[in-house]
Amino acid sequence: MNTLEIAMGLATVRVRRAARPLTDAWQSAPIEPRRATQLGISFRPLQAEALGLEPQTTLQALLAYPFQLIRLGAYWNRIELAPGQLDFAALDWQIDAAEAAGKQIILNVGPLKTFGYPEFFAPARYLSRPLREGALVTPAQHQPLLTAAIAFATAVVARYRDRQAIVAWQVEHEAVDPLGMEHSWRLAAAFVQREVEAIRAVDPTRAVMMNGFLPTSLPVRLQQWWRTRDQGDSLAVAQRLADRVGIDYYPRHALFSIGEWTVYLDGSQSRWGQRRLDALRAWATEATAASPHERRLMISEGQAEPWESVTTPPNPASAAMFSCLPEAVIANYNHWMEWSRQAGVSLYAYLFWGAEYWALRQQSGDRRYMQAFARLLERA
Repeated sequence: MNTLEIAMGLATVRVRRAARPLTDAWQSAPIEPRRATQLGISFRPLQAEALGLEPQTTLQALLAYPFQLIRLGAYWNRIELAPGQLDFAALDWQIDAAEAAGKQIILNVGPLKTFGYPEFFAPARYLSRPLREGALVTPAQHQPLLTAAIAFATAVVARYRDRQAIVAWQVEHEAVDPLGMEHSWRLAAAFVQREVEAIRAVDPTRAVMMNGFLPTSLPVRLQQWWRTRDQGDSLAVAQRLADRVGIDYYPRHALFSIGEWTVYLDGSQSRWGQRRLDALRAWATEATAASPHERRLMISEGQAEPWESVTTPPNPASAAMFSCLPEAVIANYNHWMEWSRQAGVSLYAYLFWGAEYWALRQQSGDRRYMQAFARLLERA
């Protein structure tokens, strides 16, 4: 037995050997035109370090590719090394490099949640005790934390608001969702709204971007709804507070592994969630006087690296991981270009998630992920 599948109508549970033989299927995969959609990546220096890569060299190599947009992050505990003392050197060089390469930048100012594991980057000094599991982090109960968070985020915006390459500020990351299965506390929508208002006060000229995870199966959606039912999930809150709503799309991910076998939830062929997409489309086309910025949808994280049952994606020799084979880099992109065409919505951007992993694979002798990305940029 090599495979086991259980079709549930809304998604498929697949049991697979995780490591798959390498193929060149990505070379013949069709590529949808991007039209006006900007293409780009997110860059995680901490992930590059975790993979044994040198961040500056890795970023410079990635910036040589002809994409238009890059998302960078201001990691609070990496910048505020002592109370009130901010060292921006680690972020300055990223912004300088992206500007020199002619890229536009979305800067995630955090403050509490920023993209990339472990996603929570508040300095420990601002938490007299860990956030209580199951708690809703409200302004009233966590005023000192909110005050410190706003002070950091507005300092970041004030420092970089004269950089023309920056086109939007991202506030938090999947702002009101819990941190996966590791922590069940959540930021209150009112907490995030205070952050958004403070950032807009410092720089009203740029759009505010917020993102959220889009489930591709009913089981994941039910879990998300149950955990966020009191105030809505991050996509719902983003629709209320932001000008750019980013969708995080991961159609295939591991649930657990037993030896060489892994159980995956695969929603890559599912049409589940159409009602949610219809609501997002309506939001993007609805006129509003609340903000001078046009409402736009984007894919803030299009899966382009494996999501296995471990934190760091595996890098097997002469094999690739089932959750995201090189051809899936193209297939996931195609999915959204097809949707935008059929829905009559022009996506603002599509950001591929996993560029550091491509660099690791290339360093290890497998250029397929990087070549799939390059082929897509050339033909889209």
